[in-house]
Amino acid sequence: MLIAIEFPVTIDLFGKTFLLHPFMEGLGMFMGMRYYQLLKWKDQESLGHTNSLLIVIAAAIGALIGSHVIGSLERPEELMGAVSKWRYIWLNNTIVGGLAGGLVGVELMKKMMDKKESTGDRMVFPLIVAIMIGRIGCFYTGVFEQTYGLPTDCPFGMYLGDAYRRHPVALYEIAFLILLFISLQWFKWKFIFQNGLLFQFFMFSYFSFRFLLDFIKPRAIILLGMSTIQITCLVVIIYYIYLLNNTHIERKV
Repeated sequence: MLIAIEFPVTIDLFGKTFLLHPFMEGLGMFMGMRYYQLLKWKDQESLGHTNSLLIVIAAAIGALIGSHVIGSLERPEELMGAVSKWRYIWLNNTIVGGLAGGLVGVELMKKMMDKKESTGDRMVFPLIVAIMIGRIGCFYTGVFEQTYGLPTDCPFGMYLGDAYRRHPVALYEIAFLILLFISLQWFKWKFIFQNGLLFQFFMFSYFSFRFLLDFIKPRAIILLGMSTIQITCLVVIIYYIYLLNNTHIERKV
């Protein structure tokens, strides 16, 4: 039996109606941070408490800036025509920009501290969980935010709030993240590898997926048939291809 969903999905609190999306994003961040804290209690702190805290702060600041800058550059014409540029930038964000900005923030902080240790492995699974939960909110928003797919006749097409069957790209991403979570857990159990490699695999895999996914999403072409998000993805992919070429992996006995 098919269940009809009326998009966007809302919840009623204190006599007012709110979109489900921001609540799911908040829940995703909360669950991700709780998961991170659990892993942190179990693991040895290789960089020391102070250095680790500085890196987390740098990642958070970089993610905040990157998320809004890349998000606001997705549709340059809307940005240029906005009455308040700062308000438009604040209201637009993307996880691709957040991850890329967080990466830049961490690398700059490590350079300032003169630290060369690879970091980020502990963040991989919390990030996957946080993104998955947030994407549930994206799906339930339907076509009322820029997180939906192009019209399609394929069997996976769904009505997301308008007259067209569309690619449910949020569900595609959730499915991909579940597979990525399982694959990276398997890799962690089966192989011995240097610190940071798990994070490198995550970033390379996620940005490769998002680069391809954006071909079936509405997008503004910026350069060579690519959107702002795809250009960002391509830069990050090239960066991690370089890093992954210098790795050593051994199978556990």
